[in-house]
Amino acid sequence: MLETSARLLKLLSLLQAHRDWSGTDLAERLGVTTRTVRRDVDRLRELGYPVHATAGAPGYRLGAGSDLPPLLLDDDEAVAVAVGLRTAAGGTVAGIEETSVRALAKLERVLPSRLRHRVHALQSMTVPMAVAAAPVDPDVLTAIAAACRDHEGLRFDYRSHAGQESRRSVEPHRLVHSGRRWYLVGWDTDKEDWRTYRVDRLHLKTPNGPRFVPRDPPDEDLAAYTSRAISSAPYRYQARFTMHAPAETVAGLMPPTRGAVEPVDARTCVLRCGSNDLDEIIVWVTLMDIGFEAHEPPELVERIGVMADRLRAASAGR
Repeated sequence: MLETSARLLKLLSLLQAHRDWSGTDLAERLGVTTRTVRRDVDRLRELGYPVHATAGAPGYRLGAGSDLPPLLLDDDEAVAVAVGLRTAAGGTVAGIEETSVRALAKLERVLPSRLRHRVHALQSMTVPMAVAAAPVDPDVLTAIAAACRDHEGLRFDYRSHAGQESRRSVEPHRLVHSGRRWYLVGWDTDKEDWRTYRVDRLHLKTPNGPRFVPRDPPDEDLAAYTSRAISSAPYRYQARFTMHAPAETVAGLMPPTRGAVEPVDARTCVLRCGSNDLDEIIVWVTLMDIGFEAHEPPELVERIGVMADRLRAASAGR
């Protein structure tokens, strides 16, 4: 009986880890016959797990049921879920903080002591830095994610960086989270171009638009694409620098919402950032304490020269 129970747990773990399994593959993993696999699958169904038979060659898939049966997590997965719930409790999705705390309390009650110590050690040694982040409605996020998955157009009212209101029709592609804010990357059907929208600034309209054929994304690296879009496009000045340091060094000093970093070689990279104030850009880059060359815009290059002359004059008077 103990052997059968252990085998059922291992079978459930395999089904949760992979979308489709053939009966032969499961039998090999479990060291049993395909007939035993069929019997074990029947036992899981009796316990409430919706194990479906797949078309074609005999196979199995764990589906969604009307109830939520227990999940099996390995040690690293359990720690990851616990840390994720702690983060969500103070995150940027409105309305899930209390739910996250309740889920975390349930999880921690069943965590083995060795895992509780890992989670608590990480929590106690981490000091969160408060940031001004606009929370978003989780229902909005799930509605957008579903539209991305199902290739359904979205219609929404949108408030731009400058406060202008407009109506948008978009073919949604992906959601991107910067750590502080959520962004939607999609094809604007009116402007016939890719655009990035802050989710907290949009108000969805129903019903969704028509289904569409997915387009090739604007960039294979959507995180980098979004970083470029939100760090320079909304601002009056878009600056470009050559930084004399590795890309990973500069990226560690410049949040993705402030600037986009592109490697050139092992020792240099390109930094693109934006602001409505030239002096603000200069201060950002100068305080990184890395050698750099400013390329554009011309007003920035000129302003750096003026400030350099002023600083030289101030130091000469000492």
